[in-house]
Amino acid sequence: MKIAQIKSLDFPEVKVVTAEKFSDGRGYFTETYNKAEFAENINLGSLSTATFIQNNESYSKKNVIRGLHFQWNPYIAKLVRSIEGHMLDLILDIRKNSPTFGKIIAYDMPASAKSNFLEWIWIPVGFAHGNCFLETTRIEYLCTGKWNPKTEAGINPLSPDIDWSLCDKNLRKRFVEISRAQPILSDKDLKGHSVTDWNNNPDSNNFTYSK
Repeated sequence: MKIAQIKSLDFPEVKVVTAEKFSDGRGYFTETYNKAEFAENINLGSLSTATFIQNNESYSKKNVIRGLHFQWNPYIAKLVRSIEGHMLDLILDIRKNSPTFGKIIAYDMPASAKSNFLEWIWIPVGFAHGNCFLETTRIEYLCTGKWNPKTEAGINPLSPDIDWSLCDKNLRKRFVEISRAQPILSDKDLKGHSVTDWNNNPDSNNFTYSK
């Protein structure tokens, strides 16, 4: 795996990893993950020491919105990429006492077989995660923990008390366009917490901010 770039977003703990594809007249080859190379790169933060125990693939139709999900006992961090299609990845800070608590950002993640690069986004513990799909899309995500329905929770991605002030305005606009049209959400996600309700829930103390 040849890492071409690592960048932090407005939440510096969230990393975007860009890796090269090796192309010729037949097509391309790339390593999508290499544990040793990730472990050797100090710029990856908590991703460099992550151990993944499960690899998932998800298919979503255009205008689907998923999330915003998180879990404790065990905690789960995720490494996510688009395989084909076009996804907006959504990341919400849920860490108690964080200066950006309740704020959300989006990252544009289109996928193309013709691109010379692939991108992963790292969602560490302390952030709720979701997706908004601009077209029919397949994604892959690696998880550091086993799903536990008893300690999973979510914040409704349409909750009016989510703070979008850090989000790129164009990406926010795309999300709003879908959310005001005919968004497709599960009943479970629509019944998710508001930010305020979650903050008042005793379980929210499982996620705290530390410098």
